Amino acid sequence: MVQHHIRPAGAPPVNGYSHAVAFTGTMVAVSGQVPVDGEGRLVGEGDAEAQVRQVYANLATALEAASCTLDDVVKLTVYLTDLADLPAFRRVRDEHQDARRPPACSLVQVAGLVQPGFRVEIEALAVRPAPAESVDR
Repeated sequence: MVQHHIRPAGAPPVNGYSHAVAFTGTMVAVSGQVPVDGEGRLVGEGDAEAQVRQVYANLATALEAASCTLDDVVKLTVYLTDLADLPAFRRVRDEHQDARRPPACSLVQVAGLVQPGFRVEIEALAVRPAPAESVDR
């Protein structure tokens, strides 16, 4: 996959995201991931950082099933129920992404998510790297 992270002159400064990302490859859409474990149990009730960590673990699992990694993500959409959780999101996000190649990102505060204990949901667009070409010799 080829990615071009675009930071246009004259655009406002960014904090952990790119203004735009152009890419080549096959797009993979990952549904919004929530802070539940493999058994469907809420992780980190009342603890934003624990919930974001679980969401990133779920994103990584979904991406792996699509032959991608978190490094292949070109766009995130983050839903937080409380903007006070933004520093926790940023701490965990920064552990999982290359600061030189951050994805495009939108962050939205919402009144609530599908279950009352959920503080965060994240959906992603990734680009599956093209398979290496085989050459008969």
